[in-house]
Amino acid sequence: MVNNLRDPAHYINRELSWLQFNTRVLKQAQEESLPLFERLKFLAIYGTNLDEFYMIRIAGLKKLFSAGVNVSGADRLTPLHQLREIRQYLHNEQQSVEHCLQGIMAKLEKEGIFFKSYKEVTQAQRQILNRYFYDNIYPVIVPIAVDTTHPFPHLNNLSFGLILKLRDKDDDTVERYGIVRIPRVLPRFVDISNRIYVPIGSVVAEHIHDLFPGYELIKFSAFRITRNADIAIEEEEADDFMEMLEEGLKLRQKGEIVRLELSNHADDDLLNFFNRHANVFKDDIYRFQTYLNLGALWQVVGNKDFAHLTSPSFKPRNLPPLNSEDSLYTILDKQDLLLYHPFESFEPVVRLIQTAAKDPDVVSIRMTLYRAGSKSVIVQSLIAAAESGKQVTVMVELKARFDEENNLIWAKALENAGAHVIYGITGFKVHAKAALITRRVDGKLKQYAHLGTGNYNPSTATVYTDISYMTSNDAITHDMTRFFHFLTGFSKKGKLNELYMAPTQIKPKVLSLIQNETRMGAEGVIIAKMNSLVDEDIIKALYKASIAGVKIQLIIRGICCLRPGVPGISENIRVTSIIGKYLEHARIFYFKHSKPQTYISSADWMPRNLVRRIELLTPIEGEEISAKLLQILQLQVSDNVLAYELQNDGSYAQVTHETSSVINSHQIVETHTTKVYNSTKKQAPNYAQQLTARLFKES
Repeated sequence: MVNNLRDPAHYINRELSWLQFNTRVLKQAQEESLPLFERLKFLAIYGTNLDEFYMIRIAGLKKLFSAGVNVSGADRLTPLHQLREIRQYLHNEQQSVEHCLQGIMAKLEKEGIFFKSYKEVTQAQRQILNRYFYDNIYPVIVPIAVDTTHPFPHLNNLSFGLILKLRDKDDDTVERYGIVRIPRVLPRFVDISNRIYVPIGSVVAEHIHDLFPGYELIKFSAFRITRNADIAIEEEEADDFMEMLEEGLKLRQKGEIVRLELSNHADDDLLNFFNRHANVFKDDIYRFQTYLNLGALWQVVGNKDFAHLTSPSFKPRNLPPLNSEDSLYTILDKQDLLLYHPFESFEPVVRLIQTAAKDPDVVSIRMTLYRAGSKSVIVQSLIAAAESGKQVTVMVELKARFDEENNLIWAKALENAGAHVIYGITGFKVHAKAALITRRVDGKLKQYAHLGTGNYNPSTATVYTDISYMTSNDAITHDMTRFFHFLTGFSKKGKLNELYMAPTQIKPKVLSLIQNETRMGAEGVIIAKMNSLVDEDIIKALYKASIAGVKIQLIIRGICCLRPGVPGISENIRVTSIIGKYLEHARIFYFKHSKPQTYISSADWMPRNLVRRIELLTPIEGEEISAKLLQILQLQVSDNVLAYELQNDGSYAQVTHETSSVINSHQIVETHTTKVYNSTKKQAPNYAQQLTARLFKES
């Protein structure tokens, strides 16, 4: 049976599984019951997801193919096979994407919002567009002739513009080609009166005579290119890692072109001209009837005049005891806290750092920062703390993909303020979410900790579901001191006592927990929630548990390489994915027969998290907060509105429900959090008791 578990047929390809995830995002855009701007938002997310997929995953597969690698992953598909499958999938899905956008735009017209080209607007509106062109576009646009004396220009990653064929007005036998680069500082739509959106390419095309005097436009097409954006830095050879990273960021703009997008104006003549220089493989060229950059739809979604076209906003709450007059220190001296964001506010986490920065009794603050955001009040507080003389140690992960530049800025600012900044650990990304405050109380040192599943970014904390755990438990805080010592010093054999740290401890612990349930046979229960499941050893362990009769519920937002429903192997495993108003990001694990039963983590069950990153797995000991985590899992397992179930063939089917038993996990938590807040905000009873008594009761 062990050999049978190695059968490639039992594993779903990682990249094809990701495509299924993005299709579920697209299905939200196709959902007629959602407000129109919500549907547009999901289309924008679909597009930006696909951009990153091409920049990183497709680019990686191309490099593997070029290097002659034949097999990668438990499914044993070759890079070439994967590339073929992906291209076919995306070309087939493109029609659905365009049909979805066209349908939404038609419905938006009934709401008074229009998408029109320059030629479709009135004469008065053209005058507005003409003024906009001369005032805002003409001064920054870049017209480029391409001929023997004007070489084809370098186009940065995600460059957008127009390909042109022009005719000399004085000699109609002379035809030339050109390019107009449209800088990112310009919006993709010119907005007339917050109601009419005109693609900027359409406006530019009508003013080609101003950009190329003496020439008339024969034909044009909008274009957009995607480059390999994966930065590879040889850390062992880097004397100055920050300098090497800055050079790597520049190289990101020069990577191989891996995708070319064209508007439907592009005939073979324009395509051949462009591709003689770009050299994009034919199956990586996509022609669109609609707009090339779906991410640009965020501009429309942000229109405040049509707020009724979005889902109702929810205000995150501070529940008891966090709404009392007691300080966070006082509260944490009495009890641990477990917060479920964004339903429960991220503000207490921010307040913990802000308070520590100003508190004269605080002697040190230590934190990891992976994605802090561009306007981080947390980092500003750390800077203030360092400037006031506190010992501030910050692990700023400079290898956080697409946040490298932002993290460089914060790292330099922290260092200038006097903080001790660690830029990374050679060979690893530090993905753990941890903060430790040391305070002098009655002549002794007392420590307070925060451990989370999400980043220290208050902005994303309003739309990502994550868990925060706050404690003054000595066993945890002492372990966190050791953890930060490992980060700042040298240690090849770092081991924690209460917490579990990757790359040495988390995977063995997870395998041990699964094996313990396996020994319980049909009495065993595992519920695990994460973003992705890829690790082959863990999948095999789950298969063995299923064979032994263990009931396994997996809630996996994105990639899942485990194949459910394989006779005799995975019949006891159910996999669902929740896609809805909030981005599911928390990692929560429940093992019925372990002590403790519940855990939270910064790590998904992927080789990159378990082997190539510094991560933390946190056991949750308290009975009440552990019960709260289990309730969250049980609610999501029961969801029959936002949930999709993974089928044996790798596709997903939306979970169906009877009208009388609708369970929308996001909506239920919003409703119950508000009820708890309204019923207890003037009191300060035990927080966990109040919440576990009422939260999710209806589900």
